[in-house]
Amino acid sequence: MSEFVKVVLVTGGSSGLGKAICERLAALGHKVYGTGRSPSTNEVLGYNLVAMDVTDSASVQRAVDQILARERRIDVVVNNAGIGIQGPAEDITPEMAQQVMDTNVIGPHRVCRAVLPTMRTQGRGLIINISSIASNFGLPYRSFYSASKAALDRYGEALSIEMKRFGIQVVSIQPGEFKTNIATGRLRPEKISEAHAPGYNKAMEVLGGSLHYSRDPDELARVVAKVIASEHPRTTYIVAQGMQRISVLAKKLLPGRMFQRMVGKHYE
Repeated sequence: MSEFVKVVLVTGGSSGLGKAICERLAALGHKVYGTGRSPSTNEVLGYNLVAMDVTDSASVQRAVDQILARERRIDVVVNNAGIGIQGPAEDITPEMAQQVMDTNVIGPHRVCRAVLPTMRTQGRGLIINISSIASNFGLPYRSFYSASKAALDRYGEALSIEMKRFGIQVVSIQPGEFKTNIATGRLRPEKISEAHAPGYNKAMEVLGGSLHYSRDPDELARVVAKVIASEHPRTTYIVAQGMQRISVLAKKLLPGRMFQRMVGKHYE
């Protein structure tokens, strides 16, 4: 993508990382449309808000049609809407797991299906999937979150190859911990089984401590802006520091069991 003004659709754009992305892109002069399930009409923002539920194909299509009716094009999609989940894998119900996969994987697919015909006609477009460093390895007690982000990355990788001949680029951005409300909104089992409670409770203590090192969401927003401005963006951007960034490299270099022991010790 070049540096000229773009029409940008950001899912989950009413709060957290999505809001920071919308604010940053709007400040740069892009025409930004953020989405939310029930966006507030009372808040004064520097960008447009439209209603969209990424788990509802009809809702997604209505939002895309609304933007196209006004702008006649969509240049960039940022698939940011997502949901967190935590708990021992054994305690996660299939219904909870399905909800996470539907939001974090099928949701972006619904959005892509709605915008790709227009992008193909345009002969250009950019899809940015907000993934997570958790896509690179299985985080204990966040198994389905890791699984959903890994699936999103593989989906994006395949889509990138398929859409290249149409001039459409697909990029994955993998953030570490950022200061958002995703932790409070995570799905959790109604009850943690007695067998898993000691390990789970200790892991949550460690996870809570790591939030003190969370970064400003605008740092991620700046990376998104950089990708949009780039003519030839990389396929993957890791936006993490310290041990979070090192862990991605360690996963690639260490034998599997050794890496698992390292992760396990971190949560002890």
